[in-house]
Amino acid sequence: MHPDWHNGPVRTWYPPEGPGAVRLLIVGLAPGLRGANRTGRPFTGDQSGDLLYATLGKYGLAEGQFGSRPDDSLRLSATAITNAVRCVPPGNKPVGAEINTCRGFLAATIAELPGLEVIVTLGKISHDSTVRALGDTPARHPFGHAKQTEINGTRIVSSYHCSRYNTNTGRLTPQMFEAVFEKATQHLAA
Repeated sequence: MHPDWHNGPVRTWYPPEGPGAVRLLIVGLAPGLRGANRTGRPFTGDQSGDLLYATLGKYGLAEGQFGSRPDDSLRLSATAITNAVRCVPPGNKPVGAEINTCRGFLAATIAELPGLEVIVTLGKISHDSTVRALGDTPARHPFGHAKQTEINGTRIVSSYHCSRYNTNTGRLTPQMFEAVFEKATQHLAA
């Protein structure tokens, strides 16, 4: 349909220094149909990135200008961004089999981050998949907005997803989202 779009698995986006410099990992749900599926960069090309990248800039986790395209000047700082599901799911809703299949990629991403201290999960699916990728169960580490838990020395801070639906309905406000990153960066500073 769109031969000039990325239309494939969206890889983890790292800071210029690479995986070894990552202290904070953000785990989203899946590439947006007209966002990362189009651009090839997580949270780029649709409105979900507007709140995320503004918040990262405010907390010193990104620098440069976010232009909603992969060739803007935005760069991550000690932060990486990935998804629980690597490809756009059918009907924009991943099924269990797809989430389970992609968990191996998430676990491999986490394993290649030797300095990882904090993971921010965006939404219940990404939270549960991250917990499982770390070898534990969601029953022991339940999802809740701005809730924190720890697995094997890695702090997990959960948030509602920064989707347009959640921000338009008021389920997630900028202040609520910033509170999550306040907790994450406080842990990094400790």
